[in-house]
Amino acid sequence: MPDWSLTLHTSIREIPPDVWSSCSGDDNPFVSHGFFSALEESGSVGASTGWLPRHAVLRDGDAVAAIAPLYLKAHSLGEYVFDQGWARAYQDAGGRYYPKLQIAVPFSPVPGPRLLISPERADRTATARVLAGAIAQCCDELGLSSAHVTFCTDAEQALLAEAGWLRRLGLQYHWHNRGYDDFDAFLDALSSRKRKTIRRERRDAQSCGLVFHTRRGREITSGDWAAFYRFYQSTVDRKWGNAYLTEGFFPLLADSLGDRVILMTAEHEGQPVAAALNLMGSDTLYGRNWGVEGDWPFLHFELCYYRAIDFAITHGLARVEAGAQGEHKIARGYLPAFTCSAHYIRDPALREPVSRFLDDERAARIAESRALAEFSPYRQEN
Repeated sequence: MPDWSLTLHTSIREIPPDVWSSCSGDDNPFVSHGFFSALEESGSVGASTGWLPRHAVLRDGDAVAAIAPLYLKAHSLGEYVFDQGWARAYQDAGGRYYPKLQIAVPFSPVPGPRLLISPERADRTATARVLAGAIAQCCDELGLSSAHVTFCTDAEQALLAEAGWLRRLGLQYHWHNRGYDDFDAFLDALSSRKRKTIRRERRDAQSCGLVFHTRRGREITSGDWAAFYRFYQSTVDRKWGNAYLTEGFFPLLADSLGDRVILMTAEHEGQPVAAALNLMGSDTLYGRNWGVEGDWPFLHFELCYYRAIDFAITHGLARVEAGAQGEHKIARGYLPAFTCSAHYIRDPALREPVSRFLDDERAARIAESRALAEFSPYRQEN
């Protein structure tokens, strides 16, 4: 019989990298020990930011069976799955929504596994159910309103739904590699009008005297990171957002993840003017942050979309995931893709209206995806 126990850890340092990696695997860099370590060591998460690590480790006897990147939160910032409306409604009714538990990759709307199960488990699904149940029990015992698993896999959402968690759908735009030999082969798959538009945008972006570089891991210099952070802050300021990530996070990430960190830059007369940060998984290139100084035609599309596609084709990757939002990505070859979340709401008085809201939202997301599919840039025969 299994001998289950769950422990919560206030720092990733309490969990040895090899133990974490044995559960997370190497496919997705956002759930790696190195990624979470860079967040903590740089001060991007912690007491000052309201992301308090409580990483969950499930053991069967002395053996680690599963891990979840878990945080205790007193707000809903940096999640990209919005529940502030639920919090306001519950608090208006006399409830206390915060603090809550969040199983997530902070500040990263990147789909991937969140219930990290040891490959040595004979029944990984059963182990995941135990982990989900243990986290819900923590929520109950601590008197917290809710627990949330954001940007999880389809399979994880289905498993959590079977356990009574509420399902939520989001929508992003992903590019899929259909076995293209090069960027021109990708363009040939598009309708004539879209193909001409992309060629014009690339020509205009590249005709301004810009020089482009792609650097990986330790090839990225301290000067590159200083410029990138300046661009990152500029983008945050323009969008009235929050600079969640500290300047120290990015070089720490490159030290931890090596060549899986990819910085694409544009320079003018020897000075950097824009940069886009990507992380590479086993089959996916993940676009993360970008920034620019000055007004350069179509440079955002060139650095963030077209060069990402070119890189993915060259390196035999199956997908490019270019982050949240952006219907304009469809015209650039990116197609709608659902993202999944699951939510454990302890109080039935909150759970019931949230459930109704999510049912309506899910139907709207499905209808939206079908409508957007009508605008596919690909030729009909594809």
